[in-house]
Amino acid sequence: MTELPTPPSRRNSLIAGGCALAVLIGGWYLLSGSPAPDPQQNWRRMAFDAPAAVRAEAAELGALNVQLKSIGTVTPLNTVTVRSRVNGVLQDIAFEEGAAVQQGDLLAVIDPLPYQAQLDQAEGQLQQNTAKLENARTDLALYEDLWQQDSIARQQLSAQRALVKELEGTVRANQAQVQDAKLQLSWTRIEAPIAGKLGLRRVDAGNLVTSSDAEGLVSITQLQPIAVNFTVPEGDVQALRRAFGGDTALPVQVLDRNEQQVLASGVLTTLDNQIDTTTGTLRVRARFENDDGALFPNQFVNVQLRLNTLASVVTIPADAVQYGTDRSYVYVVEDGKSFVREVSLGVSADDRVAVNSGLAPGELVVLEGLDRLRDGRAVSLIGADGEEISANTTGAASTASPGAERPEGAPRGPRGERPAGGERRGPPPGRS
Repeated sequence: MTELPTPPSRRNSLIAGGCALAVLIGGWYLLSGSPAPDPQQNWRRMAFDAPAAVRAEAAELGALNVQLKSIGTVTPLNTVTVRSRVNGVLQDIAFEEGAAVQQGDLLAVIDPLPYQAQLDQAEGQLQQNTAKLENARTDLALYEDLWQQDSIARQQLSAQRALVKELEGTVRANQAQVQDAKLQLSWTRIEAPIAGKLGLRRVDAGNLVTSSDAEGLVSITQLQPIAVNFTVPEGDVQALRRAFGGDTALPVQVLDRNEQQVLASGVLTTLDNQIDTTTGTLRVRARFENDDGALFPNQFVNVQLRLNTLASVVTIPADAVQYGTDRSYVYVVEDGKSFVREVSLGVSADDRVAVNSGLAPGELVVLEGLDRLRDGRAVSLIGADGEEISANTTGAASTASPGAERPEGAPRGPRGERPAGGERRGPPPGRS
């Protein structure tokens, strides 16, 4: 069967419909190819642009103590091991372990009877020879009268004079023996040679003790006054010597292990005569009265030695300082925004550091929230309790230091330089 040809009007309609369908498909493709907005990306953009919560503190103008810090050991000025100076039986112990004693207090008694007998014997011998000497002197006076009368030979007079001198020497020896016997007898009473605190008893009553016993009876440690020995690095020795050679004594404080409580205050008394080549440090000693007994022998303490005091310097908390590869900088809060400010630092003490240039008193520097900052970012200030406070830094600065002026050459606002690559936080140089 022969197929009939399609009429022209129908063919045109099909072509027009195909074109319309193609246009619709293309429009749908174009519309469906545009990605829909990402809510998470929008949230991130909002968080990045939102003000960062930071805690700031104003730079202060005041005095700063230049200090050296070290770890020291409490050392008694005197420690004595009490030993017997004579041999004998320990008859009595007259002290309590751990008690405080004064110089001259009775500690123990050695059996005195043998030494009393020696003293009596020496005194008897002295008395006997003294009588002989008196008799010889009487005879000598008689012989001298007879010699004047030419009644005796000269040899007899000379012999009598020699006898008198011999007996005088014997009496002097007897006197020395008596003194020695008295001294030996006095040593049977063992007394405290210094004032201090007693240790544990090392021997009990009834034991035979000798003068060669190494351990002794007990030890006495002087607690008042007391010393603290510590070391100073070689690099600080010259500054220490200059300060030590001044007219005033250098004050020293000792603190507990946590550096929270001051245990005692004293003065530096002694510098060693040479630097230890093994450790590269110089040993020094400070003296403390220790009236309250806060320091105990061999106790480890933290030492703070004040070399001098700088007056009228700008200081900021050391935690506010950031460190780059070749400079130090801080974040300064101005008009509700944070800006990088390069600073020149000086000495540091008590968690504060002196600023030689770059900051004026009263300017706010950021302490917390530094990891969220960039140059020019908006910030919101929070207090120590976490509550948000006004970000009007102009008022805060003027309140902290009326009339404070910006340091010459310090950048303001967006003109502040961004930190160089590789910069990081770290401890301040020379921090004691």
